[in-house]
Parts: sequence; C-alpha cells; structure tokens
Amino acid sequence: MEWIALKIFTSREGIEPLCGRLYCLGVGGVQIEESSDFEEFIETNTPHWDYIDPSLDYLRDCETCVMAWLTADEAGYNQLALIREGVAAMKAMDTEGSFGALRIELQNRDDKEWADNWKQYYKPFELGERVLVRPEWEKIEDSHGRIVLTMNPGHLFGTGTHYSTRMCMERLEKYISGGERVLDLGCGSGILAILALLLGADNATCVDIDAGAPGVVAENAALNDIPNERCRVVVGNVLDDETLSEPVEGQFDLVVANIVADVIIALAPAAYAYTKTNGTFITSGIIEEREEPVAQALRDAGFVIKETQHQGGWTCFVCSK
Repeated sequence: MEWIALKIFTSREGIEPLCGRLYCLGVGGVQIEESSDFEEFIETNTPHWDYIDPSLDYLRDCETCVMAWLTADEAGYNQLALIREGVAAMKAMDTEGSFGALRIELQNRDDKEWADNWKQYYKPFELGERVLVRPEWEKIEDSHGRIVLTMNPGHLFGTGTHYSTRMCMERLEKYISGGERVLDLGCGSGILAILALLLGADNATCVDIDAGAPGVVAENAALNDIPNERCRVVVGNVLDDETLSEPVEGQFDLVVANIVADVIIALAPAAYAYTKTNGTFITSGIIEEREEPVAQALRDAGFVIKETQHQGGWTCFVCSK
C-alpha cells in the first residue's frame, strides 16, 4: 500500500491545537518531531547503541512538525483536502504567529520506506518498576523479570516513547490490581489497553477514530498472546454514537485517554459517565500550558483529581469518581 506522508510545520505552542484538529478530521495517529525530543532520545538510548545512525542527525536541529500518514487513495486525498482547509483556518486565526509557519509538505512513501524510516530509533526500554517495552523486531536476551510488552504500532500513535504515553503506562502499573474492565479512548496502537491486560485487567474495550485501528490493535494483542475476546476495538468518535461501529456500553473500572487537551475537555463528561463509582480516569497528551483548562473541565465533569504528573513539558492527570 502507498501512503501520503504529511508534515505540518508548527511551533511547540501549535502542537496541541494542531493535533486536536487532525484528530477531529479523522487522523488517529501522528508523530511529533522536536529537537528537544531527540536530545532526550540520545540520553535514554545511548546505553543500547554503539553509534547513532547519521541519517538521524537532522533531528538535532529540526523544525518542529507534526507528521501523519494518509492512504494514497480517494479517501486519503479527500481527507487531505479537509486538513488543508483546517490548517488554513488555524493560520487565519493565529494573528500573533504563535503556531509557527503551519506549512504543509507532502511525500508519497510505500510501507517499507515508512517503516524503515522510524524503526531505526524505536528500541527496547524499561518503564516503571515492572515493564519492558520491546519492538516486535528487537530481541531481548534477559527481561530481568519484567513484564514484556511487545509492540508494532504500524501507522498509529503509541510506541510508549512519548512522555504522555510513558506517564499513562506508569500510572496503569500503579492502578491495575487485577480483574478490571478497561476502556481506552483514542487507543491508537492499543499500547495502553494491552499493557493493562498484561498487568492483570480482565478485558479492554478500545475506541479510535482511525479505521485501521482494529487491525493494528489485533496484531499487537496477538504479539502479546492476548485473545480477541479480551480486547475489543470499536471504530468511531465516542462523542457521536452514530459514528461508532458498535455500541460502547456499561461502565468501566478504569478509563484512559491519551489524546490532546481540546479533545479531553470535550470528552470529560463522557469519560465520567463511562467510569464506575470509585473508578479511575487516567488522561494525558496535555502540554503544561493547557493544564489548568483541562483540570477545570475534569472537575466540572465531576472528577476529583488525585494525581498530577509532569514530564518533558507534558501533564498527566489521575482522577477518581
């Protein structure tokens, strides 16, 4: 299959509102390139490498951008037209230039080229006290007794390397005690739901706007020996029942959403409704500058914020009902 590789150049302040617009336009998976992220990657992964691939040097001083991949077919090009309109509207409202250039670049790539481009710097890493995340193509000689989470995120967001995903995963390690019913809103690759199941949750329902999510999540569940009946995937927007491929019913012991601030604000009442009394809602994908509006929306929905965690300029909330 061929893909349209889409780059939208922005600023740090523009990442969150831009990702929110893309999500609302049906783009379920994005990749963010920032020079600060590369420096963190070097510090984290140097013990695993003898050298850093010279082809990645551009990341040291790269212009901040959000990357997404669209199918190179009629649906993908229709989606691209909507994205162009959305970015143009965002640029028109940005009178102070806070969101950067908002310049769009396109390139066609096939599956192999896309995969090879990012697999170079997705390496095994330890997370929290009990988890080791392993890309499917990497071998592990010794897990040191950790739970091994094997992942192939495909074109969807969810490798575990981003600060927001890491914080959610660390909170799951703390709050999953066994037997829980879990709901993952904006599941991407399924990394959070699958980790919850490996940690002892009974079952997980995953929801994502990206039509490719069921295949990617099913593949990752299989890589971790999770049977289909324990990990269900629903396609659509949870805020619009008519878009869902099947209903999301009942309440859940733990709900998790690693998306962006604007979507979390809109999602807060639904997340509250889906959370059982005395249940837990874990949410991230929030840049620190948007922390207070999200916190207020969570309180307005009825949640009590139990924990606030920060990493690399991003915020994670743990809420109770």
